Parts: sequence; C-alpha cells; structure tokens
Amino acid sequence: MASVSTYLIFPGNTEEAFNFYKTVFQTEFMGEIMRMGSIPPTPDQPPMAEADKNLVMHVTLPILGGYHIMGTDGTESMGFKTVFGNNNYICLSPDTRAETKRLFDELSAGGTVEQELQDMFWGDYYGTCADKFGVKWMFNCSEKE
Repeated sequence: MASVSTYLIFPGNTEEAFNFYKTVFQTEFMGEIMRMGSIPPTPDQPPMAEADKNLVMHVTLPILGGYHIMGTDGTESMGFKTVFGNNNYICLSPDTRAETKRLFDELSAGGTVEQELQDMFWGDYYGTCADKFGVKWMFNCSEKE
C-alpha cells in the first residue's frame, strides 16, 4: 500500500524527540529503534566511533490517520550537519477541537507558538507552532463548535 510520511533528522537527539512524540500521540513505535551500531562495517569506510553506535539509524512512529513520522540521527561525526529550516511543517488535521487543542498545547510546550489556535476565515480552527526540537507543526481542524 502506498503511503506518505515525514522523515526528520536530528543532530543526535532523535530518541529523545521521538519518545516525546510517542507520549503526545499516545502511540507506540513500529518495530524496534534501529541503531547505527547495527550497520555492518565496510572496507571503504572508517570504523564507527563507539559514541555513535547507540545513535538512532531509523525509527517510525504512527501519529494520526495512518500517517507516520520517521527519524534518524544526522551527526557531524558521521559527516552530516543538521540544519533546521523554516519551510517544513507537519500538518495535523485532528477530528475534534479538543484533540487539536491537546496536541497543540503538548507540542508547543517548551517550544514557540507561531500562531495561536483560532477560527479562520476559511472556517477551520487553525494554528502553528515549533516544538522544543525545532520541528514545525500546523493544525487544521474542520469540526465546528
């Protein structure tokens, strides 16, 4: 079955971020967290640093409506520089205003509210925030009061 998900790259704190999202969305990881240490060594690559072996290679978490977020650690020690931009949001469309408010409040805790939840001209309950890890979230609920 075809699907769409968002892949998030963190600078070494993927597990912390995904454990936070797991509590917010009240779901469980799909399978085990895969670790960098499970990557088989190859002759053309230098040995992996001991400190990098416990980093997250891959994790998947269902959030709403069959949608999943996936993540990995992208560290400079492994040749990757994580840079958060302002052009990516994960858009959530919960079924109820109450669930929209709960998710917004939990995800924005310790982060930044960009636009408070409010009724918009197009008729939906809408708001945006960046969580404490820098990931941007957009909320759009069509339920009327």
